[in-house]
Amino acid sequence: MLAGLETLGRAHALPPVTVVDVDADPDLQRRYGLNVPVLLLDGSLVCRHRLDAGELLRLLRGRGPP
Repeated sequence: MLAGLETLGRAHALPPVTVVDVDADPDLQRRYGLNVPVLLLDGSLVCRHRLDAGELLRLLRGRGPP
């Protein structure tokens, strides 16, 4: 997923990405379990397992300017 975000970021202005180890946080581990990697935007789930570039771009357009 991270490689996909890097590729997408070269073509689109993406906000900064913070990588978090889900297995290192018991709360995140309970929440996402085996559904990793996950991509969150403003705390809301965008996709899991694989990057859904279309959905991410749609949600970013809906946010408006920073």
